[in-house]
Amino acid sequence: MGEAANLRVWHEGRVGRLELNRPRALNALDLGMIAGLAEALAGWREAPSVQAVLITGAGERAFCAGGDIRAIREAALAGEGSAIERFFADEYALNEGIASYPKPYIALIDGICMGGGIGVSVHGDIRVTSEHGRFAMPETGIGFFPDIGASYFLPRLPGEIGMYLALTGAELRGADAVYAGLATHFVPRAAFPDLERAIIADGPAAVAGFAASLPPFSLAPHRALIDRCFGEASVPEIIAALESAGTAFAEETLKTLSARSPSALAWSFALLRRGAARTLSACLAQELALTRRITRHPDFLEGVRAMVVDKDRAPRWQPATLAEVDPSAIAALFA
Repeated sequence: MGEAANLRVWHEGRVGRLELNRPRALNALDLGMIAGLAEALAGWREAPSVQAVLITGAGERAFCAGGDIRAIREAALAGEGSAIERFFADEYALNEGIASYPKPYIALIDGICMGGGIGVSVHGDIRVTSEHGRFAMPETGIGFFPDIGASYFLPRLPGEIGMYLALTGAELRGADAVYAGLATHFVPRAAFPDLERAIIADGPAAVAGFAASLPPFSLAPHRALIDRCFGEASVPEIIAALESAGTAFAEETLKTLSARSPSALAWSFALLRRGAARTLSACLAQELALTRRITRHPDFLEGVRAMVVDKDRAPRWQPATLAEVDPSAIAALFA
């Protein structure tokens, strides 16, 4: 699933530098990159010459668009369960390692940051986004589920923003990610080169001096509706609450949900509700167990085909409607 050549690792002053270097693939993580990140972090963990870690993405289009989901689908079609297991086990171990890292871990996010890209940033101490940051967990649109510890951090965002992001796959741009809690600081792209130099010279404390004031939160007018509707006790009840709301935002949200895998909506909802009361370690263990079943589900294979491989954006979900999703089958996934 890839080679470590797609990752640059070096020292600059007392800062360990990591650059995701696969710009043509939007810096999507392959197995070699995950292994390289883990190896670098392990090597710097006790090294006195490294006092902080800084991770960036090559190019201006993306910090990291996620895991190499196309390769995972190919492995699933080939029956290579061990390759899939290794990818997710290594990725989730990396996420947990970042969360427990004893030194400041700083992510500079400029461009797309989705799925696995959030996994190698959100668990760190400092997450700086530019106005070009584009954050999302779009997994229900490919018949998967929000992973990389999302079942831990999404339920802990303000109100029901996490459930809204998980089910809809909605994108947060720039400063909106700070309001939601996915990022910690907002710095304009033009200042990123100076910010990098300041971090090298002065350490993590330099970030505060570059933080810009936040523009208004674009979801602010809809927060009450999001909290009310996405706080319901099931996906059908969320749908019903949105239908009764009668606002343009509610209608647009319903349209978005109608395009997602009905099964993925159901198992993602169940996963996040469980994650709200669990540790990060327990959440990652549950997510890993779920990957073994979901990567064999027809909706995952079909969703990746439609959205990533053929790009016809016309997935044929099985079952096709939420009413046809068997609650007992969803419950069995977590047994």
